Amino acid sequence: MKSGTSRQPRDASVDFGYEQVAASEKAGRVRGVFDSVAAKYDLMNDLMSGGMHRLWKRFALSQTGLRPGQRALDVASGTGDLGVGIARQVGSSGLAVLTDINWEMLSRGRDRLLDQGVARNVAFVIANAECLPFPDRSFDCVTIGFGLRNVTDKAAALSSMRRVLRPGGRLLVLEFSQPRVAGLKPLYDAYSFSLLPALGRVIAGDEASYRYLAESIRMHPDQPALAAMMREAGFDECRWHNLAGGIVALHSGYVY
Repeated sequence: MKSGTSRQPRDASVDFGYEQVAASEKAGRVRGVFDSVAAKYDLMNDLMSGGMHRLWKRFALSQTGLRPGQRALDVASGTGDLGVGIARQVGSSGLAVLTDINWEMLSRGRDRLLDQGVARNVAFVIANAECLPFPDRSFDCVTIGFGLRNVTDKAAALSSMRRVLRPGGRLLVLEFSQPRVAGLKPLYDAYSFSLLPALGRVIAGDEASYRYLAESIRMHPDQPALAAMMREAGFDECRWHNLAGGIVALHSGYVY
């Protein structure tokens, strides 16, 4: 099968949170969620994590290995937290490409980078992670932060991200995962399914979308399973670093 092509039949059922939907429908459903929450997305991230998401993203950026003059790709870039970081790392002689399937989110990221004076070395592209529209071996690093769990065909997305990496390049996947600290899971579950939807209702005016986001975390592969998927996609030295007791994990893989 050609790298980057879908491995999920369009008539197959896939998870949309705890609901099963046709594979051909999931991307549209996810787009609707983020259209709804885009205006309050950054505020909600701060409230939901107590600002910790900024530290998680800072740690991810510390692992890119990027140098001035290189090329980097941020997939599912959203409002650009990782994108602005990689743009600064590659500098004016490099290139940072920010992609998302959702124009509402990506346009907010574009405005944010412009407001911070980061523009000359950045490109914004509407793109599906499963079939990235870039030539083979285009980038030195690919990042995706809190986006992989929303992808319909995760295997195809990982394969597509590997295809566009140069030899020696690395993939970084920052994503919610499964708690690994004793006693943390029941507290995390209570927060996710009670407080989180309530915050969504009060702050963003959308309880259902934040309930979906909580459910999507539970349906996402755990740390060992995601590492195995990365190895299956052709990445080497796949490992992860747990953050916040495993509530979040940063996975890394290399192309040799």
